[in-house]
Amino acid sequence: MLCLIQMAVPGFTALVDPLAPGLDLKPFFRLMANQNVVKVFHAARQDIEIIVHQGDLVPSPIFDTQVAAMVCGFGDAVSYDQLVQKITDVRLDKSSRFTDWRYRPLSEKQLEYALADVTHLIDVYKHLTAQLEREDRAHWLKEEMQVLTSRETYDPHPDDAWKRLKMRVRKPQELAILKSVAAWREREARERDVPRGRIIKDDAIYEIAQQAPRDSDALGRLRTIPKGWERSSTAVALLGAVNAALAVPKDELPKLPKQQQQPEGTNAAAELLKVLLKIIAEQQGVAAKVLASSDDIDQIAAHGEKAQVPALQGWRRAVFGEKALRLVRGEIAIKFEKRKIVLLEV
Repeated sequence: MLCLIQMAVPGFTALVDPLAPGLDLKPFFRLMANQNVVKVFHAARQDIEIIVHQGDLVPSPIFDTQVAAMVCGFGDAVSYDQLVQKITDVRLDKSSRFTDWRYRPLSEKQLEYALADVTHLIDVYKHLTAQLEREDRAHWLKEEMQVLTSRETYDPHPDDAWKRLKMRVRKPQELAILKSVAAWREREARERDVPRGRIIKDDAIYEIAQQAPRDSDALGRLRTIPKGWERSSTAVALLGAVNAALAVPKDELPKLPKQQQQPEGTNAAAELLKVLLKIIAEQQGVAAKVLASSDDIDQIAAHGEKAQVPALQGWRRAVFGEKALRLVRGEIAIKFEKRKIVLLEV
């Protein structure tokens, strides 16, 4: 739900109340679609998802300061207040960060906190943009923004919602429940226009899949379910999804993804690749998470050039992927020399 809009341009800041009766948000959505205006966000995905669902558009072009900060070496998933302090030396008051922005009226302190969220964003944007240009990394960020501005990023089919979740199930019936409940939550979240986690948390879905509660009493005994929630109308709908999955005939249950047998030496190769990733991240002054995920590492260790992972594509391949492949092929080695870990040509 779009509860508050915070906007700033040099010399001017504004708060817009989208919950005000009769307010027309069309000018705001036109601004979001304007290709001549760069929209700057911090940790943009959730904000963009709300705009996609309410305005039926993906904001573009955009600049995500959290992603840019990782590219510029400010660490993994740096928070807005940390970034503001590091760049502008301003310490933000975080006492209102847990505000429920749906409720009115908002206090002066809450309004000041909301404005601060964008007031310093301009200086952060200018600093990061200059650093990206200076270090010739603007194209790195451009590739990342293409993912954030892709419609497919925000419009997964409800039946595919389970793919967002980690595979913590071991039986076909558990997977059937996981799929059914995840699809129900996705539809419910879209209909009510709220984040998925406000419907039910991921951990609760895992526990429901494993325990398979058929009624409200069984649901209420689960550790991840808030006391009394099992009697709500939402819980009734959830139990409907669980029981629908339990009614699936045994021979029609989904098959668990096969665990592929990894080639011999994969684990050892992955450990070496992690060291290589740390070396290159430090050399480049960039967060390791931006260069490669743990899954990227595992896939490269197991399949080398055949691994279909982001670390072997675009700028990541040039910075990390090629060296990773050379390490796996035995063309370079890692050496401890003069109290430092260095790369060595073989």
